[in-house]
Amino acid sequence: MQIIEYPSPNDYNKLLARPVFKQVDLLETVKHIFEKVKQEGDKALIYYSEKFDRFSPKRIELSKSELEKIAQKCPQKLKNAIGVAASNVRKFHEAQKLISKQIETMPGVVCWQKAVPISKVGLYIPGGTAPLFSTVLMLAIPAKIANCKEIVLCTPPSKNGLHPAIAFAALISGVNKVCQIGGAQAIAAMTYGTESIQKVNKIFGPGNQYVTAAKQFATIEGLAIDMPAGPSEVLVYMDETAKPAFVAADLLSQAEHGTDSQVILICKEKRLVEKVIYEIQIQLENLPRKKIAKNALENSKAIIVNSDNEAINLINNYAPEHLILSVKNYNEIEKQIINAGSIFLGNFTPESAGDYASGTNHTLPTNGYAKMFSGVSLDSFQKKITVQEISKQGLQNLGNVIEIMAEAENLIAHKNAVSIRLENVKM
Repeated sequence: MQIIEYPSPNDYNKLLARPVFKQVDLLETVKHIFEKVKQEGDKALIYYSEKFDRFSPKRIELSKSELEKIAQKCPQKLKNAIGVAASNVRKFHEAQKLISKQIETMPGVVCWQKAVPISKVGLYIPGGTAPLFSTVLMLAIPAKIANCKEIVLCTPPSKNGLHPAIAFAALISGVNKVCQIGGAQAIAAMTYGTESIQKVNKIFGPGNQYVTAAKQFATIEGLAIDMPAGPSEVLVYMDETAKPAFVAADLLSQAEHGTDSQVILICKEKRLVEKVIYEIQIQLENLPRKKIAKNALENSKAIIVNSDNEAINLINNYAPEHLILSVKNYNEIEKQIINAGSIFLGNFTPESAGDYASGTNHTLPTNGYAKMFSGVSLDSFQKKITVQEISKQGLQNLGNVIEIMAEAENLIAHKNAVSIRLENVKM
């Protein structure tokens, strides 16, 4: 981890730059995959599954009975934990339901808003070296609460097939359609539709560089996505009240996601940073994903600042996916944060809580997109439709305003649509 002391604000953009990858080669590969899936359907999906995942599915879509059989292999202890997490996620997202209220903007003019589900949604669940069954909860539960009619879940299997925890999480979340396909080819399948996978309206879920690029390509083809995203990241702001061992654990929890992950530490004292780095070295040795975390730390930085104001400016400039405030005055600092995916307050609120079981959603904007995007919520699975009703009295009150404005814009048909009604009211 590189240590930078007292950087100038002029250097923030360069200092906080994310790792850069060869986008041209990436996009060309994704484009080729999309073309092949569009032309060959399931045949292309099986080809890429064998090529990338070393798995040849007998059937792409698993039946409910097959899911139940696979889920039986999930240890009861893990099932219980998933059940608690699912309950908390459900409670948090249930509370986000729109309470529609009719507003009379002027006598006789009533407006309101209603929420309707997006009919068909696709959920991408990363698999491979880290099967993220927790992401099933984060996406499927709000989709079910929103009453989405069709929910398609795609996930890459290991060479032994679907992970039991993913099967159990899908069942407990109410999802019966699970497809054993991952990578850019899964995104392509949900974009165009194949014999086994239905075309959807919106795609959700995190993934590697290829999945991220594929989601962006899907938008060109007319689909919506949850948000642009990239590798996982965390920023920790600490002071003397923080526990260096806690901070080290939080940094490593993100570094182990992938070699392209990035972790940032901000502090006002170099001696505290050195304590954290010492703790990182100790904890790193015991991690199964030590090599991955170690590579990620090469993209990571510890930044020494003079004041809270400098730290806040850095945080808002970086717009981290996860922000941990391990400082004495965290409530005061939190109020000044305007760019972050999710915020964790105090020494006893690890980022892992949000990843798994506190109830908030862990599908969050990365790569600086927290400056303009929110994380996934119930709203992500719904559309808001405005409704209005105007009485005769209301049209008499409002009509002349509309006529004047329409005429000023030289849209006379707009004016006439009001005028003809006003004449009728006078009769």
